[in-house]
Amino acid sequence: MSFYTSLNGLKNAQTDLGVISHNIANAETTGFKKSRTEFADIVVGSAFTNPKLVVGIGAAVESINQNFALGPVEQTGSALDLAINGDGFFTTKNVVTGQTLFTRNGSLTVDGAGYISDGSGNRLQVFPTDAVGTITSTTPADALIPATNGTDANGNPIEFAGITVGDDGAVTASYADGSNVIIGKVALASFIAPQGLKQVGSSNWVTTGISGAPTFGQPSTGQYGSLLSGALERSNVDIAEELVSLITAQRNFQANAKAIDTATQISQTVIQLQS
Repeated sequence: MSFYTSLNGLKNAQTDLGVISHNIANAETTGFKKSRTEFADIVVGSAFTNPKLVVGIGAAVESINQNFALGPVEQTGSALDLAINGDGFFTTKNVVTGQTLFTRNGSLTVDGAGYISDGSGNRLQVFPTDAVGTITSTTPADALIPATNGTDANGNPIEFAGITVGDDGAVTASYADGSNVIIGKVALASFIAPQGLKQVGSSNWVTTGISGAPTFGQPSTGQYGSLLSGALERSNVDIAEELVSLITAQRNFQANAKAIDTATQISQTVIQLQS
């Protein structure tokens, strides 16, 4: 039994090392959230077993929990670099699959078609608004910047000049004649159990039955948090903490390997006594 108990210990330590290594590898990934391995002991007994004689048979990985604590905020100066000062998530949509994604990575750009997108081409979702910024629909839609805003007195198109994002999520496009147009307000999502979100890479998550359905709202309201334009949320990985955890997991692996070696030596001794 000691062989299998220690073998489980080796597998658990290997899983822990993998989680820690993943954290360290993403220490500089914008919007990344670290994870932690949780273990549970395993015991075997029956209703007739003397509770003073119950023998444990090792441990198992109970869960790998994500930590959604706020990471350090770095000032960048770019108008489309956004950070959330709260618990909300940016909402994006995959153009090819139509899948809705959620992220804390607010590094955004404007593509050639005028859509505000992330580095993977997923389009930012906003609430449609009227001319004065009042939300007209609670169904998020793609953030699209019109290339022009009418024509001037000579019939020439008034070209797009720049964009700003307010702390309330209002996305305002500016044009060459000095006019401004609000194209929508950033749609933030929150979840009753964010730890249940499924990681799909590129600092993106999708909903699961554990996380529950998203609740959408605008920035600076409720639990969603306000927006900081010109800033990005860095990874919440603490390198010093991860290195200590790495040493602990390594020692755990070595201890279980030593236990297997000791069990082997005992078995060899017993076999030699029998011969």
